[in-house]
Amino acid sequence: MRCRYDPSSSTTSGSSIMPRTRAQLQKALTETEVWLERLDPQAVASMNADAADLRAIGEALHAVAASDLSLADQVAKARANGRTWTQIAAVLGVTKQAARERFGEPAHR
Repeated sequence: MRCRYDPSSSTTSGSSIMPRTRAQLQKALTETEVWLERLDPQAVASMNADAADLRAIGEALHAVAASDLSLADQVAKARANGRTWTQIAAVLGVTKQAARERFGEPAHR
């Protein structure tokens, strides 16, 4: 059985949604921390190896979530300092539209 950790539900599933907003990133980071604490090394270890490598993957996932949150914070600070989406996009190596979609405020409907 192939499963993936889904930080949006704290369970395993066949897919996961990439968090985008600051609140979603913070929630994913918190849920990853909880998941890592609950990870039972005996449950994921094979007969011939311990689960250190799998725990390292989980810790790397936590580092990615923390890094994403930090990036979102820095983009918000740049916007608060008057930086344009064009300037931010140039640093990120993406289009202005992609930067705004990822880090901008949700569209008002």
